Amino acid sequence: MTTDTLAPPLASRRLTAETLANMRRFIGPVQMAVLQLAMRGEEKRFFIDKLAELAARIDGMPKTYETDGQGDQAVAHLHYFKNGADWYITEKDMGAADDEVPGAQHQAHGLAFIFSDDQHGEHGYISIVELLSHRVELDLHFVPRTLEEVRAMRAVRA
Repeated sequence: MTTDTLAPPLASRRLTAETLANMRRFIGPVQMAVLQLAMRGEEKRFFIDKLAELAARIDGMPKTYETDGQGDQAVAHLHYFKNGADWYITEKDMGAADDEVPGAQHQAHGLAFIFSDDQHGEHGYISIVELLSHRVELDLHFVPRTLEEVRAMRAVRA
């Protein structure tokens, strides 16, 4: 019996076309194309499970203002990176009924390190749309952690 004939893990059974469509709000087109190819390759089970895990994490993320006042105790749920810059996302946009594209992910809140030597970072709103337009990558291996832990991790690297 091959592993393909065994029942897939629960996470894998939840990865639907709708889930993939929703993930496009958080993963750029180039990275998504590579992931879709990987989901058909030799390590497909890993990538299917990873995307299902990320989808569940995103679904459970706090929405706008839900981490207000937490400061560095807020949890970063997602990490984007490119060319030495890093963005740690703590909240997702809750959207509004009058949005041009209802349900679209327009912005998020978190901590950005734009320059590689920047140890302090800047809290604020981050445009997911803009990040994806610049081909940043979503870190598939990032483990959610507080912003305090993120800062400590960066201080060790410096």
